[in-house]
Amino acid sequence: MKKYNKGFTVGTFDMFHVGHLNLFRQAKEYCDFLIVGVHSDEWVMKCKNRPTIISYDDRADIVSSIKYVDQVVKNETRSKMEAWERYHFDVAFIGDDWKGTEVWNKIEKELNSVGCDVIYIPYTKGISTTQIRKTLGEKKDKIEAK
Repeated sequence: MKKYNKGFTVGTFDMFHVGHLNLFRQAKEYCDFLIVGVHSDEWVMKCKNRPTIISYDDRADIVSSIKYVDQVVKNETRSKMEAWERYHFDVAFIGDDWKGTEVWNKIEKELNSVGCDVIYIPYTKGISTTQIRKTLGEKKDKIEAK
């Protein structure tokens, strides 16, 4: 396995779960220094059109407490090239559920043009923030129906 100096990944990391932990753990195996971008509350509202459950400050605090994470930065852009220009990482990590998508094919090509590799980390099956939100909504509906 190739070892990189500086790696980068980014996400909302709302309602932190084992899938997030797996991403960090596996990414850290590839690099000496892992930077994690955490989307701001404003970015999430603008891009996902919904508020976060956990505030940015709390999400950043949670992520920075993970032993695999060396630095947490506030993220307010979709552009991985903007992030690369700011942090000059050697490798970017993303879940393999994005592999082969038009969006990530373009991002990968852009990052490769500046010597940055992209590694797709196996997606943790059966867990996602979307699934947690759905489950909580179903439980809430059952409680309210009583």
